[in-house]
Amino acid sequence: MALPVWEPSAERVERANLSRFIKFARNETGNVDLVDHHSLHHWSIADPERFWLLVWDFCGIRAQGDRTPVLVRGERLEDARWFPKVRLNFAQNLLRHGDDKPAIVFRSEAGGTRELSYAELTAEVARFAAALKADGVGVGDCVAGLLPNIPEAAIAMLATAALGATWSSVSPDLGVDAIVARLGQLRPRVLVCASGYAFGGRRFDCFEKASGAAARIDSIARVVVAPYLEPEGSHPAWPRAVRWNEFVASHAGARLDFTAVPFDQPLYVLFAPNANGPPTGIVHGVGGTLIQHLKELVLHTDVRREDRVFYYTTCGFLMWNWLMSGLATGATLVLYDGSPSHPHPGALFDLADEFAVSVFGTSSKWLAAAMQAGVKPIDTHKLLNLRTILAAGSTLSPDTYDYVYRDIKERVLLATLVASVDMASCVALGSPLLPVYGGEVQCRGLGLAVEVLDGKGRPVRDEIGNLAVTEPFPSMPLRFCADTDGSRYRAAYLERIPGAWCRGESASLTVNDGLVLPRG
Repeated sequence: MALPVWEPSAERVERANLSRFIKFARNETGNVDLVDHHSLHHWSIADPERFWLLVWDFCGIRAQGDRTPVLVRGERLEDARWFPKVRLNFAQNLLRHGDDKPAIVFRSEAGGTRELSYAELTAEVARFAAALKADGVGVGDCVAGLLPNIPEAAIAMLATAALGATWSSVSPDLGVDAIVARLGQLRPRVLVCASGYAFGGRRFDCFEKASGAAARIDSIARVVVAPYLEPEGSHPAWPRAVRWNEFVASHAGARLDFTAVPFDQPLYVLFAPNANGPPTGIVHGVGGTLIQHLKELVLHTDVRREDRVFYYTTCGFLMWNWLMSGLATGATLVLYDGSPSHPHPGALFDLADEFAVSVFGTSSKWLAAAMQAGVKPIDTHKLLNLRTILAAGSTLSPDTYDYVYRDIKERVLLATLVASVDMASCVALGSPLLPVYGGEVQCRGLGLAVEVLDGKGRPVRDEIGNLAVTEPFPSMPLRFCADTDGSRYRAAYLERIPGAWCRGESASLTVNDGLVLPRG
């Protein structure tokens, strides 16, 4: 049996949110067998209703209405409904901290730093929400973003969610055809864009793309332009366009009201590749996204209020949505617009040092590229606060695990995330209570009945099979865009293996109860 490349110290185990949750669950249920991660995982699958109710309590989710029944099962897996009597608001849960602690710290590759406290962020969201409401945006409407990872993206999303509307964003590096292929499915009322964005030492203008997309999506009644990296010189007049400051000018001091919506009200639309046509728009609900993200951030990633959480991502990747949910913990989010390897391959480690990042997220490919480039921050950086590295994407190779502990930092949890746009969250990820084995994802998500199934639908270990979820879970996607009869949805997830939710991914479950996925 291979030896772990890292194990948590007794102090880390003692301080972990997950340890506190295990004690909380044991006290609430009287189940004396809840003593560690593995026993908790087993119980979370055996009694999902009680587990998710305790996650709700432990994470302090704010809502109204009766929380029981927690789960109403149907004849089919996709018929299950969670918390059917609950009404809540996503933005209200993320903006529960209205104090002077930094909520967002932003750095641009092009230079300049910006900081917003929780109080300032709430005030900015209130102004933008009031402006959207005055434009007629409400429950059932969609607001779209063509934005780099700047504070305005967070503000616009939160304002949209506060009104009970749906948000979807794409990266500004896409071409007009690709933007229209995605956002055109949603028929958004408002498009929020930036003047430009930075990447690899260059500045790019977003005006032409945004105006071109708006001209082809006839539902867009307003284009709001955030003045970020605005090019010199004048721009042609845009039909239906307004500068951000003009849009919110008459709403100074606006009160932020939160519209309560059902648990399964659409919150986000994320996009997945589709070999047979335009990218598939996947609709995700308010409550399922919130409770799943908080479980992952608080229990699996051990995020606390004193943390500074960074994830290198674009607004078109689900890890941006995941990162935004970190606001509910009261931590500080560190945002960055630019290339992860500019002006040198280890640039993100400069950011981690400068802003005292404690939870550092990136892609598996970027870590592998840093290794290949010979980046050794253990010799060049302090990384004093860094305690967790997150890597989304394919499973890291064993030599990349060795690289992290040899050349980045010895006392750090390296957690690979099997992030899924299909559930707007993670199938498998890390745990502060478990050892790390090279080449393996530490564990399956708590409360998710994740199995590796053979061709006959039977669970297997130590052999390649189909990665599947065999019981209902709160963050199951609601539907696909432009899929009126649900046939595409069922074909994508439910018809591969009868009785299981499966996205067609292969994996193997190891003797350590970790997962190994194909590397790519």
